[in-house]
Amino acid sequence: MLLKDITIGESCIIEDINLPFQMEQRLHALGMTKDTVISVLNRKGKGIMIIKLRGTRLALGYNMTKNIAVRKAE
Repeated sequence: MLLKDITIGESCIIEDINLPFQMEQRLHALGMTKDTVISVLNRKGKGIMIIKLRGTRLALGYNMTKNIAVRKAE
């Protein structure tokens, strides 16, 4: 499942990030690593969303959310 498919209020766990090297490294520096729990706070349009990651809110565009694989958190 991809991050773009998660709905508002759901939590998920990062499985894999398939982005260009610099973008992936930036997300790693912000704390988005494998097995990190994130929750979707808001969605705007097709895949654009605001997430909560380790207590911080981040906005991610469609090109990012379609390349981040996740699994639903229990």
